[in-house]
This record gives sequence, structure tokens and C-alpha cells, in this order.
Amino acid sequence: MSRRLAVATVLLLAAAFLGGCSTTVHLEPADDANNPLCAEVSAGLRNADSIADLDRRWTDAQASAAWGAPGEDTAIILRCGVTVPGPTADLQCVTLEGVDWLVDTADTPFLRVTTYGRDPAVQLYIDTTAVSSNDVISSRTLVGAITSIPADGRCTTPDELDEDAQELLDGTP
Repeated sequence: MSRRLAVATVLLLAAAFLGGCSTTVHLEPADDANNPLCAEVSAGLRNADSIADLDRRWTDAQASAAWGAPGEDTAIILRCGVTVPGPTADLQCVTLEGVDWLVDTADTPFLRVTTYGRDPAVQLYIDTTAVSSNDVISSRTLVGAITSIPADGRCTTPDELDEDAQELLDGTP
């Protein structure tokens, strides 16, 4: 009887230990997550134990990362290899620390920011009730990882466009 009790105790302790350590965030990998440049981003994030004072959480999807306070919801989710966005007038495009971002506020207070002018694209989903989006996208570690993907385009405003592009926007030949 004592042997059964000992085995049951060990199993219960193991279950409690493993359950308490289960901080893995379940994510679906992006369509282009196996792009070699996403591997570079992941390597650049290898030492990103925290971003904006939030601890790293492990994920179960390739080319992804997450940060958040222990025991709370994840505040930052990163996925590399999302669909590369084309030019848009519907989303604000901001440049911070040399990285251009398209900012989608449709899920406020959550922001979805996607790199612009980089292939593959990197997307962040940020809970702005838990962390400042500026603190996240200006993080040196994050910027260093993302800039491992070369920029092949950038945000523009109409007054920065050349004359031919401005004519196309205006609809005049």
C-alpha cells in the first residue's frame, strides 16, 4: 500500500510541477515562417529575455515569440513570415528606429503592427493596456532582429512621391 501511495504522490507532484511550468503560448505559424530570414529574426531574439519589462514566454510555432507577465495574458506576440503588405492608404505608416510599420487599430486596445518594405514581413500584436507600443517597437533587441531582414521599400507620404507616382495617385496621365 505504501508503494502505491508513493507512486501516486510522485505522479501528483509531477503533474503539479509540469502544470505550473506550462507557460507555452500556442500560436499558428505564419505562412512563410520557414523563410531563412525568419530564422535570422528568431536567432536575433535568442537573448530577448524581456521586452519593455515583460518576460519572454515560449511559443510552440516556428518563427514566433511572445512576452508577458507571469500568470497573466500575453502582452506581445511576434510572428515572422506573415503576408507582406502592399501600399495602403487605410493604415497609418510610422517609422521608428529605422523600421517602417503599418499600424492597424481595428482591435483597440490591441494594436497589430506589421513591418512595411521587408520580405518576409514581421507582425506584432500588442496589448496596449499592458505595455506601450512605442516601447515595444523601439526595443533595441527587437529592432536588431527585424533589421536582419533587408528593407526593400519604405513608408512614403504624397509630398515625398516623385512626379510620376503623384500623377498616378491623382489619376492624371
